Amino acid sequence: MPHADSALIPKGLQTKAEFWQTAYSQLQGLLHDQRNWVSNLSNSASLIYNALGDSPLHDPKTTNWVGFYIRSSLFPVPRLSPSTVPTDDVQNHDEMLLLGPFCGRPACQSINISPGKRRGVCADAFIKKQSVLVPDVEAYPGHIACDGETKSEIVVPLILLLDDGQSRVVGVFDLDNTALSGFDEEDQRGLEKIANLVVNSSDW
Repeated sequence: MPHADSALIPKGLQTKAEFWQTAYSQLQGLLHDQRNWVSNLSNSASLIYNALGDSPLHDPKTTNWVGFYIRSSLFPVPRLSPSTVPTDDVQNHDEMLLLGPFCGRPACQSINISPGKRRGVCADAFIKKQSVLVPDVEAYPGHIACDGETKSEIVVPLILLLDDGQSRVVGVFDLDNTALSGFDEEDQRGLEKIANLVVNSSDW
């Protein structure tokens, strides 16, 4: 089957639970035998973006952004020759969330997760280690507007379970919608399963 067919939604789905189970199964096959997180997040964003665009159970064409923000420490370190490294660089580079693979319009490049600084939906989901469902972004304190057309949003943390039983948030899965209440609790449950699949299918 061509990889592009992975996002095709079959006719006759009756519930959102069926939709998300279909998307989960399709993504499971797409991520098989690939452990690179950049590749996996790229295909995951594309599959979910296109699946929602074809979904008979969601408002057509209202999901305007699907993508990931990943903690900056997981990105490759730039390789600079000794002659190009500034000798007087004493700035404090706090960790933040950096823009990862996505589908949609250009987005915010970075999101501050430092205590006491402007937060927003993505930072709150990251810090609290729990999903944040926002029916109206204008009513959400500290919301960061990357696209003025976005009216609602859902952000799901990407939680990696470690061998010692501890957990670490490696980033967040972010979806925007141009309609108020564009996502609901059924979408949240489906996306949390998708996020868990993505995390466990990738090496971090």
